[in-house]
Amino acid sequence: MMHRRTILGGLGAMALVGNRSARAERLQSIGLQLYTVRRDLERDFEGTLAQVAEVGFQEVELAGLFGRTAKDVRASLDRHGLKAPSMHVDLPEIQTGFQKTLEAGSALGVRYVICAWLAPEERGSLDDYKRHTETFNRAGEEAKKAGIQFGFHCHDFEFAPLEGVVPYDLLLKETDASLVQMEMDLYWITKAGADPLHYFREYPGRFPLVHVKDMDRTPQKYFTEVGKGVVDFKRVFAQAKLGGIRHFFVEQDETPGPAIESARESCEYLKKLDF
Repeated sequence: MMHRRTILGGLGAMALVGNRSARAERLQSIGLQLYTVRRDLERDFEGTLAQVAEVGFQEVELAGLFGRTAKDVRASLDRHGLKAPSMHVDLPEIQTGFQKTLEAGSALGVRYVICAWLAPEERGSLDDYKRHTETFNRAGEEAKKAGIQFGFHCHDFEFAPLEGVVPYDLLLKETDASLVQMEMDLYWITKAGADPLHYFREYPGRFPLVHVKDMDRTPQKYFTEVGKGVVDFKRVFAQAKLGGIRHFFVEQDETPGPAIESARESCEYLKKLDF
């Protein structure tokens, strides 16, 4: 299991569907990042996937294999009618033995392998990020040969300037757009005080996946169910084609009650959201 511590414009239309008028759209497919229900999966893998499907999620993003083989996980997903277009991995998996990760991704049928997280010791300086751009470009080349797209998932710390440079900007500029795409986390970029639409305009089509995650209105700026917080999802989703978004994954790192019920609440909100 991974350790968790805390292309383009026109194609975005594939995840959207017209709704009642030429100006209103709704999400056609809603996914769940399985980190949300990780504790449930550890207790009851099959039963939890069944619940995920029952809620109405059609896609999932994998956050580890929970001690199972890629073949077994794929079979479980198939049994419950779920697709896994994406999987999260940590930087060490990319730096060493990435071919095994890609083989697992192929067995799972994923289209994206995403670097999920940079540990504190991996992001202390701008030089660290420069090394990561080289690693990511190399990983992107390897993934491309396997028929998989490599990508990077942001948190808030990539938006804090180092030596006068915003690391996230460096990652975007110094990686090959055809080899390294981005998964934008709408909670973390909001918490960082940055604007998703700025990045959509500057790097159109670069963001095929987003984490649909909300931030509550308390001073702690904590996680909450989608639609209960401050993130303006309508504003972001209205520019999905510009950003290149194809996959929308609900995620809530911590929940006040059963994780599946928070996921259900978020999913129900998104099913009805016009933008």
